[in-house]
Amino acid sequence: MDYIIDILLWGALAAVVIYIVKIYNNLVVLKRNADKAWSNIDVLLKQRYDEIPKLVKTVKGYMGHEKSTIVDVIKARGACIHAGTVAEQGQAENMLSGALGKLFALSEKYPELKANENFAHLQSRITQIENQIADRREFYNDSVNVYNIRIHQLPDALLASFVGYKDADLFKISSRERQDVNIDF
Repeated sequence: MDYIIDILLWGALAAVVIYIVKIYNNLVVLKRNADKAWSNIDVLLKQRYDEIPKLVKTVKGYMGHEKSTIVDVIKARGACIHAGTVAEQGQAENMLSGALGKLFALSEKYPELKANENFAHLQSRITQIENQIADRREFYNDSVNVYNIRIHQLPDALLASFVGYKDADLFKISSRERQDVNIDF
């Protein structure tokens, strides 16, 4: 009889250990998926950073007196490169997106710039990258949300707090960018 009780106790202990390992492994997958989603954003940001100097060089020849717009793009690009946290990166990326939007809007004033093949190609490429970045930001936020939910649900929360897992930051935009866009003709 004692032998059967020992087997049942060891079996129950093994089941608990297996369950804890399964929870831990699932949390690791969720955390790594969120990290990977952020890294995927970085891949596109690198492409965008590489394209921006080419765009600026092309535009400079046509828009000498629109220097402030070009300077804004260059400053915003620098801020993106030096951003450390998700929040800083989000703020810098939003600043860069705004500066690029102003740059593209100015192309309306310069028909010869719009007709320039290099500018058209770079504008198209950056627009494509911007759309991909937006998609990946959404995927990142989805990954972070799933991770954050799991580390607060029982029994996962117990193990998550034991191993030191904390909430990951969602990618957020500034309140200024939530405002309605003013389109003036």
